Amino acid sequence: MPRSHNIPFYFVVDYLMQLEPRINPMFGSYAVYVGEKIVFILRDRKTHPEVNGVWIATGHEHHKSLKKELPSLISVSVLNNGNGETGWQMLQADDEDFEPLVIKACELVLHGDPRIGKIPKPKKKKKK
Repeated sequence: MPRSHNIPFYFVVDYLMQLEPRINPMFGSYAVYVGEKIVFILRDRKTHPEVNGVWIATGHEHHKSLKKELPSLISVSVLNNGNGETGWQMLQADDEDFEPLVIKACELVLHGDPRIGKIPKPKKKKKK
């Protein structure tokens, strides 16, 4: 997969290469898909730097168990206007343990951990 864009935290893509990840631009960030599931969003932007890092696609029911393995995991605040937990969790880029924890998250994906990854809802067809 060529580095045709300035994809942040490209080591994530390298780490998942054996699963043939697909990268799609999304809201100024990059979504990482494995098979039909979105697993991560890679974000490094000037706006809202507090949410730069690796966003992890998961559900509320998995937060507690994932936080045992990824203790720096936090909710993506921009998705909920600061009101409680979102399904998406993240590892912040400025965390001192960022890279080792992201690699741990990649290992979970490589081992097929069912707590990470969501099948996106189908896009609605535009009315004519």
